[in-house]
Parts: sequence; C-alpha cells; structure tokens
Amino acid sequence: MKPESKKYSATVGNQTLTFETGKLAAQAGGAVTFGTSEAIVFAAATMGGVREGIDFFPLQVEYEERLSAGGKIPGSFFRREGRPGTDAILVALMAIGIRPGDEVIVPTFSFFATAGCVSRAGGVPRLVDIDPVTYNIDPAAAAAAITSRTKAIIPVHLYGQCAEMDPILDLADRCGLTVIEDAAQAIGSTYKGRHAGTMGRAGCFSFFPSKNLGAFGDAGLLTTNDEALAREVRLLRNHGAEPKYFHKRIGANFRLDALQAAVLRVKLPHLDRWSAMRVANANRYDELFKASGIADQITLPARAADRNHTFNQYVVRVPQRDAVRTRLESLGIGTEIYYPLPFHLQECFAPLGYRQGDFPAAEAAANETLALPIYGELTAAQQREVVAAIAA
Repeated sequence: MKPESKKYSATVGNQTLTFETGKLAAQAGGAVTFGTSEAIVFAAATMGGVREGIDFFPLQVEYEERLSAGGKIPGSFFRREGRPGTDAILVALMAIGIRPGDEVIVPTFSFFATAGCVSRAGGVPRLVDIDPVTYNIDPAAAAAAITSRTKAIIPVHLYGQCAEMDPILDLADRCGLTVIEDAAQAIGSTYKGRHAGTMGRAGCFSFFPSKNLGAFGDAGLLTTNDEALAREVRLLRNHGAEPKYFHKRIGANFRLDALQAAVLRVKLPHLDRWSAMRVANANRYDELFKASGIADQITLPARAADRNHTFNQYVVRVPQRDAVRTRLESLGIGTEIYYPLPFHLQECFAPLGYRQGDFPAAEAAANETLALPIYGELTAAQQREVVAAIAA
C-alpha cells in the first residue's frame, strides 16, 4: 500500500524547513509516520535538500540555554553535551587529570560506564558497597576505602534517586578529593533542594533513549560551576585543539551531534510532565502492591524523605526473582535486571583482586532486584496486570 503523503513545515531557529513524507518514505523504502514533534525533529535533522547547508550549532546552544532557563539543572553555568553520557564521565576524569595508578572510588553496583571510564582514563576503580535500601553508594564504605592514591569519588544517583551527598561532599572536602556525580539516570532529581549534577565539581548526564529525557540515540551532558574545569573540558571535547589543528592536549571527539540537539530541544519542554507521569505510576504501583496483599513479600522502592525520586526505573526485590521474571515475560510483560553482576565480579576487573562476598549488599541486589515497566504512558490497567502476575 502506498504510504500517505503529508507535507510538514517546521521552524528551527530562524530557518523554516519543509518536507513531504511520501517522498521520504519512497527514499526509505517504507512508510514514515510522524507526530507533530517527530515532524519537527525530522525536518531539523534530515540531510540533503531539506537541510541545504544550515548551520546546526545554534541548536546545541539553544538547547543548553533552554535546559538552564527551564530550571532542569540550575546553578551550573557551563553546560556542554558529549556524545553518550559515558563520554561525560570520561572527559570529566580526563579533565581533572587522572593518571595511571590514581584511585577513584565508585560503587560496585551501577551501569558499567561508572567504573569502566575510570580504567579508560588510566585510573584504578576503588570499589565499595552500596546502601541496601537505596542502592546508592554507602558513604561509610567510601570513607573506609580512601588511600594516599585516592583522587576522586563518583557517587551514582541510581534509578532516579540521589545518593546521600552531604557526607560524600564533606568527606571529599576533608580529604581533598574531586566529586564527579554520575547523574545519568537522575535528571530533575533533587537532594535537600539541590539538583542532581550541581553538587559535585562535575555532573554527568545521559540522554540515552530510555532515560526520562531521551535523545534519538546516544547523547550526554557535563555540568560544572568550576570555570577552570569548564575550560579544560571545552579543550578536550575537540581533540584538545586550540586553535583548530593545533593540539595542546590529547582529547577526543566528545561533541554532540546536531541531530541529538534537535531532538532534545523539542523534547525538553515535556520533561517535567513525563517525569511526573513516572512518579504517578510509581505511586500507583505502591498502592496496588499494598492492596494485593503481597507487599510484605516484596520490597518496594525506598524514597528518602529529603530527596525527589524521578523513577527512571521502578525496582523491586522479589523472592525467586528469575522465576518471577520468566513468568512475567511469558505473559508479555517486559522487565529488566539492573544489574545482574556487580563490578567486583566482572571478568575484566579480576586483576583488581576482589572476591565474591566482598560486597554483600551489592551482591544481594544483583540477585534479587527486578525493574518493572514504569514509562509515563503505562496505563492503570497494565499496572494492575503486572501486579497480578507477580502476586499469582
């Protein structure tokens, strides 16, 4: 069936762009379906005759300005995207001068990039256990792990809830350490009124498509209030070149693609509403589990009173987790395990010398936790189905 042809026009900056979906579909070999936002994004990003040499850098600048003006990450004068959030962590470590043998304290339970970037920068991940309630870094464990070689701490705001930052910041201040926040899952989250990504020397965000604010592919953001660090990151993000083709440092291409800036620019105004929808779904889950009579058999996500949880993930602990997951998947209910193996048990980190049993809280979380569907468009009926399947 021939795809319906529709014409769209979109204004990006001071440029008005038009395209016809039927022509695009013919080029792509299939139908192309757009909503209004998608039409604007596609118009902004399409190459060839639609683009015709438009300079897309202003999209990045405008997106950064909107991110600040909208209060999503207030208090950080410098905002610069990298490609994925992984690059934000890596360039932060490079910018603070991590050298071979330098130790960086990280929780052993997180997405791999947290520890992997330390190794890529030449440092040594100094792994510590987590708080078994929030799944975030245990400040007491971090304090006990400091040695004469420790240079930085990376607290992770896992699942959308900030780590216990006051003791981490106090520890760093007393010991002369740099704090780099891994806020990949926590845009819009707060700790005692302070936004994730604004409390340490640098904050690192991810705009992977599954995040509360997702791009069309990989994208990330680094925030800082430190002007010297900002200058170093600006240098490193463009292969250390200043001026062009004259390289002061060995950096990399950490620049954000204009397509991702265009997508994020369009989606940003919806972030608060989308996050509120996730929180509403989390509240409904809590109520449904309590009403089901199995709330005493599973552990629901904890919410610290002094923090705003934005629920990038809704993670529960369940007995016989793997069997429950298999049952849910047989019913067409998608789940995920974040994360099935802590860093200290990963093959690539075997040279660090850790053993099973070293970090019991993280190992228990890896064996017992299960992330349930939490996206904003999830309906009450679908949530009831999820809860009933777990209770069965």
